Amino acid sequence: MKTNFLNPELEKMPREQLLALQQERLVRMIRYTAANNAFHRDRYRQAGLDPETFRGIEDMERVPMMSKIDFRNQYPDGMCCVPKNQIVEMHQSSGSTGTPVVMLYTKNDIRMWGECMGRCYRMAGADAADVLQITPTLGLFNGGMGCFHGGRAADMFIVPASSGNTVRQIKLINDFQTKVLIAVVSYGSRIMEVAGEMNVKMPSLKIGIFGAEAFSEGMKEKLRAGLGIEVFDIYGMTETGGIGTLGQDCPAHCGTHVWEDHFYVEIIDPETGKVLPDGEEGELVVTSLSSEAIPVVRFRTGDLTSIISRETCACGRTHLRLAPIKARRDDMIIIKGVNCFPKQIEQSLLKVKGVLPNYQIILDEVNGIQNMHIKVEAEPGVTGYMVEKQLKEDLGFSPDGEVLPPGTLPRQEGKAKRIFRMKNGELIG
Repeated sequence: MKTNFLNPELEKMPREQLLALQQERLVRMIRYTAANNAFHRDRYRQAGLDPETFRGIEDMERVPMMSKIDFRNQYPDGMCCVPKNQIVEMHQSSGSTGTPVVMLYTKNDIRMWGECMGRCYRMAGADAADVLQITPTLGLFNGGMGCFHGGRAADMFIVPASSGNTVRQIKLINDFQTKVLIAVVSYGSRIMEVAGEMNVKMPSLKIGIFGAEAFSEGMKEKLRAGLGIEVFDIYGMTETGGIGTLGQDCPAHCGTHVWEDHFYVEIIDPETGKVLPDGEEGELVVTSLSSEAIPVVRFRTGDLTSIISRETCACGRTHLRLAPIKARRDDMIIIKGVNCFPKQIEQSLLKVKGVLPNYQIILDEVNGIQNMHIKVEAEPGVTGYMVEKQLKEDLGFSPDGEVLPPGTLPRQEGKAKRIFRMKNGELIG
C-alpha cells in the first residue's frame, strides 16, 4: 500500500493528543466567533450559551446549529470574522438555486486549505515533483484553485488545464506524463470515453482523485478499469473552505479520513438533532477549528454518513474515518411510497453489464403523482427490460427504463446534470 505524508506529526498524532488539540481549539473558536461576529454572537445568546464558560466537546450539544440558509441570509460577508483588509481570496457556489454561498479567505486560511489538499495528494500516493493535472475550472467555483493551492503545498508539477476540451486534456496527460488527475466524477467518465473513441492509452496516469458529485462503487470500478488507475474520493464543500478541506480516503479504501486537527465532526439524527453514536447513519455536522475569515460552527451539511472508526488506520493515520457519503438529505426522491437517492440509482444501473456511465433521471409529476423515467446509454444487447428488472430488484419499484446508443445523451464539461423535473410533461428544472 503506497501512501505518503505531508505532515506526519499531525496526520499520525496519537488520539489522546488529537482530542486535546480539538478541545483547545473548540473553546478558542467559540470565543473567537462570539468576539468577532454579530451573527454568531447573537445565536449563542439566543441559545443561552456563554462563550466564556464554554468547556469544549462536553458542551457541543448546547451550541446551536447553522445551515446553508444562514450563508445565504448573510450574503455576501455577514459571517466574516476579520477586517476586509485581511481577505486575500474569495470563492462561491454556483448559486443555481438562489443566492450563492460565499467563502472568504485570509492568508492563513489559504495555507490551511493548501495543506489539507496537499495531505490528500500525498495520501493518494503522490510524491513531490509528480505531475498533477487540474481539470476543475480555476475560477469562482472553489475546485480548481483549491487543487492548485494543494499542488503548491505538495511541491507538485501543476498542469492547470481547467475544464473543457477533452481531447486537449488527453494530449496534455501524455505530453507531460501526468501521474495525478483530479476531476469531478462525471468528467473522469468523459475523459475515459473520449480516450476510448480516440483509441489512446494514458500509461503515465496512476492516480485519479474525484469529487463534487455522487460517487457510487459502480462508478469507481468503471473508472478504475477504464483508466487503469487507483481511484480516490475527495471530500469538502464551499462552507468548509472548499475541496479537500474535510478529507479523502486512503489507499486502504476503508472510509474518508477527516482532518480532525482542522475540523470537529458529529453525526446527528436529522429529525431530532441528537448526536448519534459511532456506526449509526445520520447527518454530518461540522465545526471549523482553525479557519479565520468564515468559520462554521455546528454546520449542518445535509450529507448522510456515519463514523466507521476512530482506530488507527492501516495507512498509519489516526484521524477518524467516515463512511462514503450516501446522499444529501434534500436529494431524496419518493416514488410510489419508496425513498431512494440518485447514488443508489447509479449503483443499480451500473450493475447491468453493458450499461455506460451516462444517464438521466426524469421525474414527472402528473396530477400530483410523481413518476420516474430513466434514460441510460448502453452497448448493443442491453434492453429496457434488463434495466427495469435491476432497478426493481434494488429499489423496490420499477421506473420506466429507456436504453439509448452510446453518445446519445448530452455531455457536460463540469458537473453532470442527472436529474430533470417535469410537471404534466413540461420541464420545470
